[in-house]
Amino acid sequence: MPADEAEPPTGGGLSRAAQRLYGYAVERQSFAEAEATEALGARAAAAITELAAAHLLQRAPGGGLDRWSAVAPRAAAARALAPLALLVRETHDEMDRLRGQLEALVPAYEAGTAHRDRNGSGRLELEVVTDLGAVRGLIAELVAACEQELLTSQPGGGRPLETLEEAIGRDESLLTRGVRMRTIYQHTARYSRPTAAYVERVTALGAQVRTLGDGLMRMLVFDEHTGLMAVPDRDGAALVVRQPAVVHFMTSAFERSWVAAEPFPTTVSPEAARSLSDELRQTIVRLLSEGLEDKVIARRLGMSERTCQRHIAEIIRAVGARSRFQAGYLLSPAAPPAPDGCAGS
Repeated sequence: MPADEAEPPTGGGLSRAAQRLYGYAVERQSFAEAEATEALGARAAAAITELAAAHLLQRAPGGGLDRWSAVAPRAAAARALAPLALLVRETHDEMDRLRGQLEALVPAYEAGTAHRDRNGSGRLELEVVTDLGAVRGLIAELVAACEQELLTSQPGGGRPLETLEEAIGRDESLLTRGVRMRTIYQHTARYSRPTAAYVERVTALGAQVRTLGDGLMRMLVFDEHTGLMAVPDRDGAALVVRQPAVVHFMTSAFERSWVAAEPFPTTVSPEAARSLSDELRQTIVRLLSEGLEDKVIARRLGMSERTCQRHIAEIIRAVGARSRFQAGYLLSPAAPPAPDGCAGS
């Protein structure tokens, strides 16, 4: 038997030696190892071990320990899969048991939240959720329960691809149920291909998406009943708001931004890109005149710090300043007019 017949084929199946031995075995009622070795070569013993481990060979009935017979592939599969099938059944039973335990707590949870929502003491109903996985689970729960409208405000430019992949199925399900969805991004999100592709999919189902330059607060509002806000300096954390007055404030803030925002086009023409660039530069000028640092301006406009610094350098050259601090002074509304020769070319 050639040496390469001992090697299993690509994909981890039976070796060629085992395949040849199995063909030899099915042509006989039974065979001894010595007979197989004489017919197929020295690799026969290893092939017998391989086939026996795969349940394709068994000791021949009444033949003693030295004789083997072939087992039908389907019978071998049933024997091999029996432990796995048992494990699957036990896993399903454990899942059902755990699900039952947790479902038994639903009435108490719903009764508690209903009592909390009926609380007329005027106390702010706020809850900080710090675990990102818990925040995602809460968002999924609120989206599933949303019946009328979801408002979303997402500063920071283009959304990460993994975030969009997680959201698309959930949002499409929401929209197909007839729930309205309005979303505001920053202008810089228009240059993100994954974000534009996501917007194209959800707007085809009726969602409305707009963009704004600055002033966005990261938040979600569900049915004007429950709101989620980002927690400053705590990545992945969320503030859950159920107090009606605070949720109303969040909704009003969204509506003011919505009126000032512009529709999100899935393609950006050169003219629109120039218009957006001019607006971004004007916003940078305003923030620069307020004395904000580069990284703060970049974060507020949803762009990288390097891109922001490039815009600031162009603005500094345009006003003829020697530093960003001088530019901030010259751009301040209270600053005197620049003397001749300092305006730059």
